[in-house]
Amino acid sequence: HTGDRPFACPLCGKAFKQSNALASHRRVHTGERPFACRTCGKAFKQSSYLAVHRRAHTGERPYGCQDCGKAF
Repeated sequence: HTGDRPFACPLCGKAFKQSNALASHRRVHTGERPFACRTCGKAFKQSSYLAVHRRAHTGERPYGCQDCGKAF
């Protein structure tokens, strides 16, 4: 918990605690989108963005309001 950020982007200088965060950040500069939807082909920089996108095809609404019951 030292706050050290030893992994710095050589292009912009932004620093990260973990090397995988730097690898993900580099896609901002390269435009790489390695995570593609098998249904429609739309591609994303992060796998988590693809996971959210997949719900557009499945109709899944995993979050529900405890007050009104509405799902989103």
